[in-house]
Amino acid sequence: MSKKTALIVGAIIAIVVIYALNNGKQQASGASATGCKVTVTADVLNAREAADGNAKVVGKYLRDAQFDALPGVQNGFRKVADAKWVAAEFTQPVAGSAC
Repeated sequence: MSKKTALIVGAIIAIVVIYALNNGKQQASGASATGCKVTVTADVLNAREAADGNAKVVGKYLRDAQFDALPGVQNGFRKVADAKWVAAEFTQPVAGSAC
C-alpha cells in the first residue's frame, strides 16, 4: 500500500470514529438545546405566530410529537421558535426536561 493510500484510509477511519463518538453522545444525552422539550397531548395542536389564540396559524403538530420549546409560559402559550407559539395546556414537558 502506498503512503498516500495509507494516509487517506487513516483519515477516513479517524472521521468515522469521531462521528461515531459524537453521535453517541448526542443520542445518549437526549438533551434539548433550550433545556425544555415537550410532547403534544392534543390530537392536533396549532402553532401561532404570537402568544394569542386569535393569532395566525403558522404550523401544526400531531399528538405525541416532541419538540424543543423555551422554558416558561406567557399568556397561556409556550414559545417554540421565533414567531411560533403553542397553547401550553396541550403540551406536557418530557421527563427530565427543564420547562
